[in-house]
Amino acid sequence: MPNSTDPSDNKQSHTEVDHSPTPAHATTGSSSIPKGRLNKTPKIIANGSRAFVWYLLSLVVIVIDQWTKWLAETNLTFHEPVPVIEPFLNWTLAYNYGAAFSFLADAGGWQKWFFSGLALVMSLFLIVYLLKAPRQAKLLSTGLALVLGGAIGNLIDRLLHGHVIDFIHVHNADVWHYPIFNIADMGISIGVALIVIDMLFLEKKREVPQS
Repeated sequence: MPNSTDPSDNKQSHTEVDHSPTPAHATTGSSSIPKGRLNKTPKIIANGSRAFVWYLLSLVVIVIDQWTKWLAETNLTFHEPVPVIEPFLNWTLAYNYGAAFSFLADAGGWQKWFFSGLALVMSLFLIVYLLKAPRQAKLLSTGLALVLGGAIGNLIDRLLHGHVIDFIHVHNADVWHYPIFNIADMGISIGVALIVIDMLFLEKKREVPQS
């Protein structure tokens, strides 16, 4: 009789089970990155109480602005230029009843309260924003502080005098004249430039996941 074979003897598993431990690191190239750190973004910490440092910078801008305006008022004659660096820079006392580049300067007086209210709202916004700005974003905070100091400096002028005191006159002989400005205007312009630089080149880097 032919030998009977158990069918189960022919059923052999050809599947091998890998019992090796799962690696704890994901490997990319020659470096290993812990799985727990993949796609982990840096923790953003707000300025909080450290905003006091940036408020001090704003105060420095306000003090310098008001002091130089006082010097201009007491030592210069209205619209009579005093050469400083010929033919590029004069001290020339002027009053601006409007905004930048004398915008709305010839309005009937309502512009004083309009621009004062606008500066007040902006100043309050910047005070709060400096509290919430990322602590590591120092360039951004510097720009915000400079704009805040400049806005308050010109706001003081409008409330006390009804106009902004200007005295820095940059020109090229009699060929070209830039609108006369002051330290507060410089703070605002430099501050806006720093904010734009941060927005274009640094803001996204703060949101890049850590590797």
